[in-house]
Amino acid sequence: MKVAFQGERGAYSESAVYQFFGSDAQVKPCRDFRDVFESVDKQETPFGVVPVENSLEGSVNQNYDLFLEYDLRVSGEVIVKIEHCLIVNPGTSLSDIKTVYSHPQALAQCRTFLEELGREIVSAYDTAGSVKMLKERGLHDAAAVASERAAKLYNMHILAEDIADNTENYTRFFVLSEEDAPVTGNDKTSIIFSEADKPGSLYHALGEFAQRNINLTKIESRPTKQKPWEYNFYLDFEGHRCEARCAEALKALTKYAMFIKILGSYPKAK
Repeated sequence: MKVAFQGERGAYSESAVYQFFGSDAQVKPCRDFRDVFESVDKQETPFGVVPVENSLEGSVNQNYDLFLEYDLRVSGEVIVKIEHCLIVNPGTSLSDIKTVYSHPQALAQCRTFLEELGREIVSAYDTAGSVKMLKERGLHDAAAVASERAAKLYNMHILAEDIADNTENYTRFFVLSEEDAPVTGNDKTSIIFSEADKPGSLYHALGEFAQRNINLTKIESRPTKQKPWEYNFYLDFEGHRCEARCAEALKALTKYAMFIKILGSYPKAK
């Protein structure tokens, strides 16, 4: 089992891989999210894992946009608890630190701690990659914000644990593959659609789910990037696309939508 993810070894995305597939999974680190989609699309790996939503910072818009470019399916979801640490090379003290590196989202989630620390903040492409960079360069005047696992992986020292402003910090990841998952009886479905340019289209579209007692768990709009002020809607609902009531709702949705793409059905994450 080989799985692509974005970031360096020790990234939260890698933790999501092991949480979903188990510790025996083989991982393929990728530089950016597009590389993960490419890896699965070109069958270099059968699966990929990408973050789609954080409980504090919201959606990872780039990945939602990439679903429009690639004909891939969502076959699973996994939710990872995010616990940021302040990580340094062994022998570095808090007073030695002049600069703190990490992914912009991680830095934003630790804003209060970092403001009180009062050091220069530098954005990097990855949390674990920041730890790796400190290690490789032997920097003793810098720190990184990343996971406890990243610190252990690179034999680094943790100066402070759980430094995020809000401890209720979780990231939701999608598992990418060529096919979605079979019915389990405890499923969710994700779709993308654009409404017809008529009054009440969105109201009636969502009404098709309400009429069938289908619970919507998320709806979000994103610009189509084709024409100003036109939007695609990203929708998650409980149930599998093959279940009768869900299939009926999706068929009825075509009356009010100009475009529909079913990303896939998958078991709900625990």
